[in-house]
This record gives sequence, C-alpha cells and structure tokens, in this order.
Amino acid sequence: MVNVLIVDDSAFMRNALSSMLSSDPEIKIIGTAKDGMEAIEKVQLLKPDVVTMDIEMPRMDGLTALKNIMEKNPVPVIMVSSITTEGAKVTLDALDLGAADFIPKNLSELSVNIVKIKGILTEKVKTIARKGIIRNRIKKTSNIQKLPEVSKHIGSNVIGERRIAIVSIGTSTGGPKALQEVIPKIPKDFPVPIVVAQHMPPNFTKPFAERLDQLSLLTVKEAEEGEPLKPGLVFVAPGKGNMRIARKKGIETVVNITEYHEEEFLYRPSVDALMLSVAECFPGRALGVILTGMGNDGLKGLIMIKRTGGRIFAQNEETCVVYGMPKAVIEAGLADKVLPVEQIAGEIINAV
Repeated sequence: MVNVLIVDDSAFMRNALSSMLSSDPEIKIIGTAKDGMEAIEKVQLLKPDVVTMDIEMPRMDGLTALKNIMEKNPVPVIMVSSITTEGAKVTLDALDLGAADFIPKNLSELSVNIVKIKGILTEKVKTIARKGIIRNRIKKTSNIQKLPEVSKHIGSNVIGERRIAIVSIGTSTGGPKALQEVIPKIPKDFPVPIVVAQHMPPNFTKPFAERLDQLSLLTVKEAEEGEPLKPGLVFVAPGKGNMRIARKKGIETVVNITEYHEEEFLYRPSVDALMLSVAECFPGRALGVILTGMGNDGLKGLIMIKRTGGRIFAQNEETCVVYGMPKAVIEAGLADKVLPVEQIAGEIINAV
C-alpha cells in the first residue's frame, strides 16, 4: 500500500487528487494539508510514502516546504504545477531541490481527460514510491566519478567501421536532473548534433532548454520547425508536438514538428517518434541514449536504431528515478552499455 499526503490550498484540487488516487486499491490517502507549514508537520507526523505538493500556497509556498522536507524528513515529492511559463520555471527549481517529478495543474483537462490523467498519476505515484529517495546517493557518486579519458582528436574515433553522426536522447520522469548530469559535461567542440525528447508540457520545454543552456558549454535550445541540425547544438523537442528529423534535398537534416493530432504516441514529445526518424536519417551512424522514465517510450525507435546498425546506451537502475524506459530497452537486449548517469557523458564523447 502506498500512503500519500496531498498538499494544496484548493479544496477542489485536494478532492480531485484524492478521488483519482484513491480509486487505485494500492493507494491510500493518509492526509491532506492546505499550505507548506501544515505539510511539514504532517510529513513528520504521518510519514507518507509520497507527497503531492502545490507550489503557490498561503503562509508557506511549496518550494519552501519542499526544501525543509528534503533537509529534515526526505520523502518523494511530486509537484502540482501551473502550466504557465512562470510555473515551469518554478517547477524546474523544485526539481533542482529534490522533487521527484511534477504533474501539470490543468483544471480544464481534469474533466476532459480524467481517465488518461488518472492512469498516469496513479502509476507515477506507485512507481516513485517504490523507488524512494535517491537524490543524496546520486549527488555523492557524481562528486567522485570522473569522465572516461577522451581522445584528444574528438570526432576521429570510429565504432567498428561506422562513425556516429548524431546523438539522440530520450527521457521522462527524472529526466531534467539526469540531463543536467549529461549535457553540461559535453565539450563545446562536440562534432555532432544532439537531439533530445523529454516528456514535458508545451510551456515547459523552452524554459528547460534555456536552463540547460546556462549550465552547458554547448548551445541548448528548444527546436524550431525547419531548423537545420548542426554540430555542437542540442535541440530539445518542444512540448507542443512530436519532433522528428528529416532529410531536406537529400543532404541537409532539419527539424520537423508535428502537432498533437497523432494518436500513435501516448507520451509527448514522443521518444519513439524522434528515435524512429533518427534511425531512418542516419542508418548505422546514430547513438541512441535512453535515460530515466516511466513506461517504455523509446523502445520502438531504439529497436530501429539497433537494426540499422546504430549503438545504444541505457542508464542503470541504481541512478534512475524511474527505471521503466531503460529497463524496457535493457530487457530487450538492445543496450550496448548500461551506465550510471554520471558516466554517460564521457561514454557519449568517446563514441563519436
């Protein structure tokens, strides 16, 4: 049984979340709180397995409460976030402070997509509860791990007879923190483009790309329609649709964004949609990297990358917030290397 504490100043949201979560027989709502101060008290008293935390609340906001909880009574926290751009920035701050994940606080969609939202929320709560807190251990190993030794002539290495021409990264729950462990460690003169699909709402991907850009030597940006891929650039799939890459005039590779009319892909931006296009445009010359995330998005695309002669790296279970996406790839026998998140950047560098 997963014991959950719901923190929100809105009675409507408390009731909506309680109703959705308690519909699962494996989840029990053990309490609610109306603000951050009450949340801190109830975390200490009730010892929940997971907390859902609103951000904007009276007396004490969610970020302040989160920081206190992580310092004194660490427990997995899922932020309930406004879907505005400003809400996105605050949510990214929360993830940096140790929140496990977030769900968008879109009240209009609660009635429209209640079944879909309920399924994702309940599965997310149960999966994160099983994993528990890993923040401190990752932080500790990150400080002592060194990057693998890199060739002085970056880009001259050959894998068999194939040279990697693009790196494609897919991730979901826990991805923002994992990507901050990977992208900032890659040098400015990295010789191939990097494309990233991170499950995020539309207003979140641009602030996330901007934050990653500030931390990195590479230029990181939210991808735009028709934009040519270039070495040393990291393109983050925009949340408004699925990102693919496509050949233009047989030579130039450009970004192609499609809106959300596609029913084929459950999660968006879809990792599968991106990886399938990478396999098609760069047969035998693609490196696919799958990081922490729930479900198995990316599996179909990585099967095609493997079939066309590319390589695949997967994050190991110990450093994943949720092991679902890497697990699906590893169990399918696709991964050439299974790595802790802090070693992935060095292996990417050595692969090109």
